[in-house]
Amino acid sequence: MKTLKFAFLLVIVITLCLQFGCTTTDAVEPTGPTVTPEIIASSLTRSEDLFKQREDVAKLRDAVNTLRKARDYKQRNFEVEWRFAKLNYFLGKQSTDEKESNTAFEEGRDAAKIASTLEPQKADGYFWYGATLGELSRKNMLTVGVKSLPDVRAAMEKVVELQPGYQNSSAYDVLGQIELETRMLGGKAEKAVELLEKALETEKDNMNIHLHLAEAYLAVKKDGEARKQLEKVLSMKHNPDFLIECREAVEKAKKLLATKF
Repeated sequence: MKTLKFAFLLVIVITLCLQFGCTTTDAVEPTGPTVTPEIIASSLTRSEDLFKQREDVAKLRDAVNTLRKARDYKQRNFEVEWRFAKLNYFLGKQSTDEKESNTAFEEGRDAAKIASTLEPQKADGYFWYGATLGELSRKNMLTVGVKSLPDVRAAMEKVVELQPGYQNSSAYDVLGQIELETRMLGGKAEKAVELLEKALETEKDNMNIHLHLAEAYLAVKKDGEARKQLEKVLSMKHNPDFLIECREAVEKAKKLLATKF
């Protein structure tokens, strides 16, 4: 899955005194006919088919719009809400339009929050809430920034509690990145190593975990172990569901090998 980066080091200087702020895209709920179970089922199937073609961002945009039409503001559906959040996360990452990207993350955050309320014992809502909020933090340092860090961490810790292997153990990955990226706030590279090694106990095939573990090893001066992880990334088979993310991980691994060794 694509790297979830947190640019908090710069944020520290700029935003410590700012009030947390974000828009709520569902504040005014539109009216419309009730969405039938048949519409929901067909929309979920179609959106998933479109998601598989997301290298064409237009297909991903269509997937988001397909699920948007299946959202019932009078009677929420858990599957629709968390999947809508997931699709918006990837649209936010892939879109080159800044406004569209921000809107996607905001809509995804709000839908994921709804999902976590509907099914508080399932990991889906918490994970996509933390993922979309983390990206909003990275993109909007002055309005979201470091203030969102506790919420992102809490969401991912909840995922680990409920379903450690969810989304290829990516909650551990996010928590490890937080430790690495917030060392000026008390984050610890040693803790990042611990979290990412723990992730490998449940997930061996997530390239980003190996990549970020290599970064953590470099931070604690374990260069030999870091090199092994980077070479592992280059030898891994690409996950057909996450080809975009796999290619990006390979490029980052190559760059680290070229610059650190």
